[in-house]
Amino acid sequence: MTLILTFLGKGGIARTKIAIAAAKLLASQGKRVLLAGHPEPTFQILLGTAIAPDPKEIAPNLQVVQFQASVLLERNWEEVKKLEAQYLRTPIFKEVYGQELVVLPGMDSALALNAIREYDASGKYDVIIYDGTGDASTLRTFGLPESLSWYLRRFRQLFVNSDLGKTITESPLIQPLIGTFFNVNWTADNFAQPTNQANNFLEKGKAALADPNRIAAFLVTTQDPIDVANTRYLWGSAQQVGLSIGGVILVSSEANANLSEEFTPLPVNVVPDTPIGDWQQLIDALPNFAEQALQAPKPIEIDIQSRQVRLFLPGFDKKQVKLTQYGPEVTVEAGDQRRNISLPPSLSGRAITGAKFQNGYLIISF
Repeated sequence: MTLILTFLGKGGIARTKIAIAAAKLLASQGKRVLLAGHPEPTFQILLGTAIAPDPKEIAPNLQVVQFQASVLLERNWEEVKKLEAQYLRTPIFKEVYGQELVVLPGMDSALALNAIREYDASGKYDVIIYDGTGDASTLRTFGLPESLSWYLRRFRQLFVNSDLGKTITESPLIQPLIGTFFNVNWTADNFAQPTNQANNFLEKGKAALADPNRIAAFLVTTQDPIDVANTRYLWGSAQQVGLSIGGVILVSSEANANLSEEFTPLPVNVVPDTPIGDWQQLIDALPNFAEQALQAPKPIEIDIQSRQVRLFLPGFDKKQVKLTQYGPEVTVEAGDQRRNISLPPSLSGRAITGAKFQNGYLIISF
């Protein structure tokens, strides 16, 4: 089972240095490690070698790869064309070539997540370390399975129940016309099959995100009050996408530096701000990532017996949290993140009877 590890918080060199040091540490322990980053100069300068869009071994048990969005888009486009050919008699995209596609905003996140998924599924690595942007963009990347899952299940059912959906899937007059365009007889079952496959794919991603054995993040900060405030904000935002935070890495030259009060109950590990190339001091100060990840507070807990949902939202106060229930699910807003909570059958459809914000937890009763 592969552990996917990422770091949030302090931008620039500090966070990337910690990602590289973590990769070196885990590789030295005999784990097969893939270190993935974006095509930015810092990543390659710190490693002291050129990074390619395909994994390259730079030390025993350690490979590095660059998530170049244009290359990933080109490769995925070929898969899109193959999928289209399965359903359309005359494919539309066959004359559009991946080499001419331009990466649009947001595509890079989805492409990076899919690349991580593929490397994870390959079974070649024990640990994948993703050196992303370390901000809200990284959180949205890891939150994509849950976000897309909500859109899929909500809009799929709306379409099936609509007059247009019923006409397409049931009308005997429309079926012959559809048959001239599609390679399949487009019934309700045919419509459900591809969406069910996509939903199963997204459910696997959600399950991985909910398991700290599979995906975890660590916060990186300095003692600067602004860095601390931003890192606490990211901590709470990470809980909104369901990402487990295993601990805090405090970069400081002061041996007695302490931020335990600001990040309770997370463990805080102090690491030195070492010069570029001096890896051993940094490596020796790093925590046991897998062990700390398992002890992380759960982002969400659902207690069916007491009819309660508990969300851990550190870094936010009561005024920054908004709770609504318009549809069959409960929506929680905190900061710039919105989460739709899919309730178990015993709670689904029940109205909220009460809510309180206590010790960093939003406690919702039904």
